[in-house]
Amino acid sequence: MIENQKIRPAKVIGPLGEPLTVEDLPKPNTKRWVVRRKAEVVAAVNGGLLTLDEVLDRYGLTIEEFASWQRAVDRSGMQGLRVTRIQHYRDLYERQLKY
Repeated sequence: MIENQKIRPAKVIGPLGEPLTVEDLPKPNTKRWVVRRKAEVVAAVNGGLLTLDEVLDRYGLTIEEFASWQRAVDRSGMQGLRVTRIQHYRDLYERQLKY
């Protein structure tokens, strides 16, 4: 018996509803982070495909950067990851908290 072996899923549901495997994730040398790629990485961590530490090492991200992606997806879905709309969605979220 292997005791400390963590069981991981072979695939998870991606941000667009498609099956997502480790091979489908963005390449480790990715420099241009479009909304879909960010959402795929967040889905991989949320689904247990990769651990947070693995993602940080694989993509050279900071914990703050990944956490901001995760917060944006939780609050506004994939649209919250759009860099050009960050302030809009942040303001919308803060207004919702007031009421």
